[in-house]
Order: sequence, then C-alpha cells, then structure tokens
Amino acid sequence: MRRGIAATALVASLALAATACGGGDDSGSDSSGPVTITWWDTSNATNEAPTYQALVKEFEAANKDVKVKYVNVPFDQAQNKFDTAAGSKGAPDILRSEVGWTPAFAKKGFFLPLDGTEALADQAKFQPSLIEQAKYEDKVYGVPFTTDTLAFVYNKDLFKKAGVEAPKTWDDLKKAAAKIKDKTGVDGYWGSTQAYYAQTFLYGEGTDTVDADAKKITVAGAEAKKGYGTWLSLFDGKGLHKADTTADAYAHIQEAFVNGKVASIMQGPWEITNFYKGSAFKDKANLGIATVPAGSSGKAGAPTGGHNLSVYAGSDEAHQKAALKFVNFMTSAKAQETIALKNNTLPTRDDAYTTEVKADPGIAGYQGVLAAAQPRPALPEYSSLWGPLDTELLKIAGGKESLDKGLGTAETSIATVVRHFTMLYRGAAVSS
Repeated sequence: MRRGIAATALVASLALAATACGGGDDSGSDSSGPVTITWWDTSNATNEAPTYQALVKEFEAANKDVKVKYVNVPFDQAQNKFDTAAGSKGAPDILRSEVGWTPAFAKKGFFLPLDGTEALADQAKFQPSLIEQAKYEDKVYGVPFTTDTLAFVYNKDLFKKAGVEAPKTWDDLKKAAAKIKDKTGVDGYWGSTQAYYAQTFLYGEGTDTVDADAKKITVAGAEAKKGYGTWLSLFDGKGLHKADTTADAYAHIQEAFVNGKVASIMQGPWEITNFYKGSAFKDKANLGIATVPAGSSGKAGAPTGGHNLSVYAGSDEAHQKAALKFVNFMTSAKAQETIALKNNTLPTRDDAYTTEVKADPGIAGYQGVLAAAQPRPALPEYSSLWGPLDTELLKIAGGKESLDKGLGTAETSIATVVRHFTMLYRGAAVSS
C-alpha cells in the first residue's frame, strides 16, 4: 500500500477542489455553522434505510460540527444520476457505491483516494478481499460497507426427508434433486437465468467472462462453455425445475423456495429477512446455507457483491474532511454490528461478527461461505459485461438460441465495452 503517495494525492485533491462545493443542492454551509454533507444511500427504502437514518442521527449527536443530508436514491437510478452530477461538479459528498461502480468512477476521477485518511483508519479490520475490490490502480476508493455473495440455500427438512445432504458438486445436486422429487414430490432445485447467478459455473471451471490481466475475453472459451453447459443442464432433468424466462422469474423462484415448493436455490444474504417470512422457515433453523457446488475443476466460488462508501473528489476541503469522518463512523465495528442486527446484512469487518450477530443462523451461515467468494477484477467496465450475458442466457435457457451462438453474440457485445481486449472465440483483436 503506497500510503505516502495516497496522502499526497489527497492533499493535492483538496487543494484543487478548494473552490468546488460538494453535496449537490443545498449542501453548502455557513462558515459560522456546521458543515452539511450530502449522502446518497442506494439501499432499500423500506427495509434498510431506516437503520441508516437512525445512525445518521447518532453521528450528528456526537459530531455537532457536521450535519448529514440523507437522500435515498433508487439503486437502479443511482449510477447514472451520480455520473451526471459528478460531471457537473454537483455530486453528493458520499455515495453508497456498488462494488462494480467503484473502479469505474475512480477511473473518471470522481472518487477521492482514501489511503491514509480517517475513513480507512481501521483498514486492517476489513476482509482483505473487500479492500481489494475497492481499489483502482493500487489505490483504495471506497470503504467496504455491506458485502454479499451467493450461497447454495436449501430446506433442511426436505433434504432430510429425501436422505440427502448439501451437494459438493453439480453432479451431486442432480442426484439429490431426483431423490427429493421421489421422496417429497417437490423439485429439488430451481436455477436462475441471470448472468450474475451463472457466474458461479464459470468459477467452477477456473475461468471468468474476461481475463483482465491478459486482456482477453474468455466468455466463449472452452472452460466457459463447459461451465455454462453445466448451468444449462440444471434446467432439465428429474427434480430440476425448468427455466423461468418471464420478467418475474426472480420473484417466482424466491416465493417457491420460502414456501417449501422447491428444496433449493442459489441466493444472496439480501434475502435473509424474506426467507424467514416464508412458511418453510418459520423455524429459522430449517434454513440450510452452504458453499455453492464445485465444477469439474474442483473449484467452488461465487461473485462478491456489496457496496462501498466513497467520497466525492469534487467537494471542498471542509466537506471532504466531514465526509471522511462520517464514513469512518458508518463503517465502524459498532455501526456494522447495528446494521447487521437490524437489516440482516453481512458486516464487512471481522470484529463486527459479534456473538449476537452470529446468533442469526442466516448471517452465521453466509459468513461461512464468504471464504469462497471471489472479488471482481479491478476493471472499470466489469459490471457492464453482465448486461449482454443477461440477454443471451435468457435466450439460451428458453431454447431460442444455441449455447455456441449465444456466447458468440455475447462475446461480440462485450468486445464493444472492452475494445482493447482480444476475442478468443473469433480469434481476432478488436481495436479502439
């Protein structure tokens, strides 16, 4: 970690931004009063936001010189809104940035490097992989705020009735699904057509959509085809639910699982609260959580998701100083524990997994699978790569396109995003 260089960069950034005003509308402050900073939170306004708003009040009570203007921005709008606002020097002082946005905004110069600042005073307490995916060109541009990954979640009672255990491999799952169907009458597994969920099958073959270091597009390579082939095979067979290609597929899969109509799915910790609302999990102990099954390479893994708190580089010195203090507070062990207990989300630092937090079997279960989570490469365009795959995988799962054709089309689309990468499938480099 080049802390000296980062600190110098911070001072330079503050000096250059001395005439700028962060926080968008109404975030300026009278010189005799407290500094008002603006935070754009992208969490669920109903289930999560109230916890954050309560913490804002707690921070303000302890820091009379700072006021926080809390703004809840819909997640699906926040990236474009911040991009526009930052380009016109009217962005909020702090953004709850999805991990995929962090390197993209850092590349544009919109985020402040946080190395050596108050915001990262407890850097050693955070899970190293989460710090890694908050980096761009060896500097850290966000403090891990929430984290998640996918797990194989299952109904323990249905698995017990069928005499099967959580599968270690996808072949194990196929066998278990058939037994569950025989013994209970419900399907053993229901998969998703979304690219994010299908990513685990690539990791199981030791590959990814791209090789960022080698600058190659690998989504249509032999290993990826094998992984997606396994993904596709799990929509057809005894006890394997057919692909849902409707717009409401996510809700259909979730509803079936929480009410005991399907024995297992892949899902993230953002649904822990909703799991417990279903009839199958009135007894929380019935929720089984395991690492996703391994592919033929023997590897098992799922993508790491979550959000960082990032500071706007265009704010002036007073706003940045206040923002750094606020980020440090919101990512402290105490705040992380509070958020976990109230929102059922996973803390990003080890010392926040207190006995009380781990008393929730959902959180304890997901903590156990984090070791297999894979951080995304520090590629600003990475999050944009799933868009073309979402389109093609839906066609493939619905039988409207072959696997080869769909992956070839996805590769061509991805090449327009990472134009300096080589397309393996076509065997040609795409120049900018």
